[in-house]
Amino acid sequence: MLYWLKDLSDGGGFFNLFSYITFRAGGAFATALIFGFLFGRPLIDFLRRKQGKGQPIRDDGPQSHLAKAGTPTMGGLLILSALIISTLFWARLDNPFVWIVFLVTMAFGLIGFADDYAKVTKQNVKGVSSRMRMGLGLLIAALASYAASMFHPAELTNQLAFPFFKDLLLNLGYFFVPFGMIVIVGAANAVNLTDGLDGLAIMPVMIAAATLGVIAYVVGSSAIANDLGVHPVPGTAELLVVTAGIFGAGLGFLWYNAPPAAVFMGDTGSLALGGALGAIAVSTKHEIVLAIVGGLFVVEALSVIIQVLYYKRTQKRIFLMAPIHHHFEKKGWAEPQIVIRFWIISLILAVIGLATLKVR
Repeated sequence: MLYWLKDLSDGGGFFNLFSYITFRAGGAFATALIFGFLFGRPLIDFLRRKQGKGQPIRDDGPQSHLAKAGTPTMGGLLILSALIISTLFWARLDNPFVWIVFLVTMAFGLIGFADDYAKVTKQNVKGVSSRMRMGLGLLIAALASYAASMFHPAELTNQLAFPFFKDLLLNLGYFFVPFGMIVIVGAANAVNLTDGLDGLAIMPVMIAAATLGVIAYVVGSSAIANDLGVHPVPGTAELLVVTAGIFGAGLGFLWYNAPPAAVFMGDTGSLALGGALGAIAVSTKHEIVLAIVGGLFVVEALSVIIQVLYYKRTQKRIFLMAPIHHHFEKKGWAEPQIVIRFWIISLILAVIGLATLKVR
């Protein structure tokens, strides 16, 4: 919206700043952050009044989690509200990639909201059926992947790009949309599985979003992309504004989600943010890099898959409890210790992900 203020400029001066993506990204970050600080406490108080007992706590989880009973959930509403305001104010609304990522985020947020609402009202951990969530998620991801392919340059349409290899492309053809579905739905559910400790999911999401924002800015600028030897995708640079909003909204939320959490993100936030990361990766043709940058989410998801498959086959468990952060809790690690160490891992993976832009 504010982008159009550049038209008041005569080629210089203050209003010309609104033509710069980096300036508007800074504005989106500040707007989302301030929104989070201003409305975080009122939202938490509102959720506590409406939810009463708060998010149901699993009986089979670590005993330390029982102390969290009564903590309100659906804190993702704060993140999504801040992201809506920052995106609509600062992003170019004529950019298709902005709308693809924005709509995917909101759609997965609605799925998560319905799931959280069902859990709170019924006071059990089941919520919406997994089949319903998966079906809706796959539909949204299919539409988003197809839409993204329509706006990719002709030479990259339905192609899978590989990091570290300058000219290596794999033509997926009709399989690009199913592949995109796996990326987006997989990212959404992986972040959802990671959200099990205070502050654990939000910081890695912020780190991944910031990393993908830099990547989007690079591939969206043909000059920079060609200089680094990566495949340019015109238009994706504007996603830096969206990722800056995610970072600001996440930081505002973390203020209240830091241990001991005053509010939980809930599926409202985790599914939405995971879906956003997946949609950005598909839009920028960096799906494999997402698996590197979001390696923590991948490990969390794999720990659950491995645990379930191994248990069905042998009636034994590989991990003390899955997802893997609960395994370390069972081994006696303190919650802040797990959270901070996982943050460190996320930062290391982000550096590796950024290195793929140069190492070719």
